[in-house]
Amino acid sequence: MAGMLRKLIASGVAAKVLQEARKPQNQAKIKKMIADFQNKQKGGQTGRKY
Repeated sequence: MAGMLRKLIASGVAAKVLQEARKPQNQAKIKKMIADFQNKQKGGQTGRKY
């Protein structure tokens, strides 16, 4: 029962995220975040080893 409820909530959250991602003002934010992330990856950071 709990697993079914968790899946239902997760699908609701995913639907809301997709709905918000379709808005033009949010698309610009998403593109900027992706570009920033890609630039950060190209910056030579290979990750820390502990």
